[in-house]
Amino acid sequence: MTTRVWDYLAEYEQERDDVLDAVDTVFRSGLLVLGESVRGFEREYADYHGVRHCVSCDNGTNAIVLALRALGVGPGDEVITVSNTAAPTVIAIDQVGATPVFVDIRPDDYLMDTSQVEAAITPHTKCLLPVHLYGQCVDMAPLEALAAKHDLALLEDCAQSHGARHHGRLAGTMGDAAAFSFYPTKVLGAYGDGGATITNDDKVDANLRRLRYYGMEKQYYVTSTPGHNSRLDEVHAEILRRKLTRFDSYLAARRRVADRYAEGLADTSLVLPSITPGNDHVYYLYVVRHPKRDEIIERLQSYDIMLNVSYRWPVHTMSGFAHLGYETGSLPVTERLADEIFSLPMYASLSEDVQDKVISAIREVLATL
Repeated sequence: MTTRVWDYLAEYEQERDDVLDAVDTVFRSGLLVLGESVRGFEREYADYHGVRHCVSCDNGTNAIVLALRALGVGPGDEVITVSNTAAPTVIAIDQVGATPVFVDIRPDDYLMDTSQVEAAITPHTKCLLPVHLYGQCVDMAPLEALAAKHDLALLEDCAQSHGARHHGRLAGTMGDAAAFSFYPTKVLGAYGDGGATITNDDKVDANLRRLRYYGMEKQYYVTSTPGHNSRLDEVHAEILRRKLTRFDSYLAARRRVADRYAEGLADTSLVLPSITPGNDHVYYLYVVRHPKRDEIIERLQSYDIMLNVSYRWPVHTMSGFAHLGYETGSLPVTERLADEIFSLPMYASLSEDVQDKVISAIREVLATL
């Protein structure tokens, strides 16, 4: 049986009755768009984070797009972020007409090097967009100080950090707004696309609700800022409501998987994940490093183990973003790590037997390099 980085089938078998009941609940409700399931999930997700507002939408990319627009970011503005991220982070900046500006990452945790941010600020800078990558948070205190000093918006990309904490504060509660993805692989995932933005700002909340519904404040009437159709489906919202009640158990399970990897691979040549002091890691991905990454991945295929690289191509090296003008070597840590990092299987329902198979295979491959 093929072992992949992520699989949902075991979890579905465990939760099948509840998932099907959620679907039936929506279909019997008489309201299929922006009904009680969406409203209920938004209330409960906001409550989980201790914030006033949650506005759901159709995917994580649009969660960032809507958040940027709600914060007033648009053409002519610059947004400082990182290149070691999923392309949608940067695509969202491009979608609102702004220009992404990249800083490098730290070699230990692969997160934004906040010491480089102030030098990247220009008169056109409008927003700082840290990415809480792989399941732990960027060092937010310097960014909060810079946002206050330079009057900048601070938007957290939390697509990979549901439930992560930074010095006790939940990811998503440290900026002006935070965008989440509920893509099926996420720590809190739906059975299709989904996203949300949370905020304590009443104006941002009002902007988000209008923008995710064509820009309408009332039916069929578009206000001064047109939006687009970006609504979360009722079925996914109801499933997410049910899964939110089990969310802490998902986090605990992922941490158990991470602990078993740490124990089983501790004496190998792999560089295992580093947890930054003050962070509670939720292990959306279990990212390791090795200079012979590609050979390891190729040889593990003979064991029927298919691994993944997140991310093989930093965004600034992609031809679609060549117009930004970043040369090879401009982000040296990002570029070096992109040749070494890869992800091991990580999901809450990963069995010990399957994980032991992965650990054993990796050890065998490493012993013969």
